[in-house]
Amino acid sequence: MDAAGLTKLLSPEGWALLSALPPYDEGRTMALSERLRRDGVDPELVAAALTQSRLRARAHAKFDSFADGMLFTPSGLEQATRLTVAAHHARRYVSAGVTRIADLTCGIGADSLAFAGVGLSVLATDTDELTAALATVNLRHFPEAEVRQADGLAVDFAAEGVDGLYADPARRVSSGKRVFDPAAYEPPLDAVQALRERVPALGIKVGPGIPHSALPADAETQWVSMDGDVVEAGLWFGPLRVDGPGRSALVLRDRSAVAVQDEHVGPPAVGRVGAYLLEPDGAVIRAGLVAQVAAEVDGRLIDPTIAYVTSDALHLTPLATTYRVLDTLPFGLKRLRTYLRERGVGRLTIKKRGTAVVPEQLRKQLDLRGDAEGTIVLTRVGGAQQVLVVEPVDPPTTNPEVP
Repeated sequence: MDAAGLTKLLSPEGWALLSALPPYDEGRTMALSERLRRDGVDPELVAAALTQSRLRARAHAKFDSFADGMLFTPSGLEQATRLTVAAHHARRYVSAGVTRIADLTCGIGADSLAFAGVGLSVLATDTDELTAALATVNLRHFPEAEVRQADGLAVDFAAEGVDGLYADPARRVSSGKRVFDPAAYEPPLDAVQALRERVPALGIKVGPGIPHSALPADAETQWVSMDGDVVEAGLWFGPLRVDGPGRSALVLRDRSAVAVQDEHVGPPAVGRVGAYLLEPDGAVIRAGLVAQVAAEVDGRLIDPTIAYVTSDALHLTPLATTYRVLDTLPFGLKRLRTYLRERGVGRLTIKKRGTAVVPEQLRKQLDLRGDAEGTIVLTRVGGAQQVLVVEPVDPPTTNPEVP
């Protein structure tokens, strides 16, 4: 969407049209567009409204019903923080005693929405004129939130009364390709980190693939997953650190949350496959805290290089998905095909770690037949390729809030 399209959307006619559109349906978009044009609606307004309708439908995954009153660009929606995650960001600032926060790279305003929603005074900046305009619309219900088209790094924080900073540097180039080098972020990560000398309460959203070698020693780095997907990592400085510098993970699932810190429990033991197999959450793995899971369930690794934990007794944890081990066998196509056919398995979930096997290719080779369902894990056990036949165990109920 360009500035002209946004201007037309924000007119009384445009806003009324956007509000009157039916729920987005890709199959009916062309017919709806043609009908609106026949009715005399400006074609540019029609295109802008239908684009927003499509983006709002996509945005429900991140913003739930809030998306219905917001405006987006494709790239802005792609990078925007999920509202549930942004709420956890906001709680850090409140707990640290921050009263006025500068959102230095506000984008469409997702994090600023959460900051304003908990009562913080917000100064939101973005260098792009269109993006700043969208953020202004999205924050219109919060008089304590001010949006400026400006370089956030150039703001006089002392003069503005700012006592907390947040930044979400762009990690994609104009073509949409991801950027993994922190020096290639926009603005560069080093430039943002340097701001902690002026305002110690600094938080920075970074890509979850950031290497441990690039982590600043004085930050708490927290990886966050939501419903099993690792969505971000955050660098938290000064009073925003919960338990001082180090690595942590936040697991959000089914409207509940649990956090785990690096408690230096030491390397876990490695041994045989027990009665249960635990697959640590991706945020836990990225944070390098698999040993925490092993310690919690009195378990061990099945291989020193594989992030699977096994235990002899059932110890459910929200930090991992638990499976009951039904059988183990050396990997071999013929043996596995025979095993599954004897049990009538026609629908198979294939999980893998530490093996080059491609699940979809294997599924075709197995030529599954039958009505039963099954789950197998292809991995290494003590250095040898193994197949673990497993079944999921119901997950535990987690705490509704993280202190």
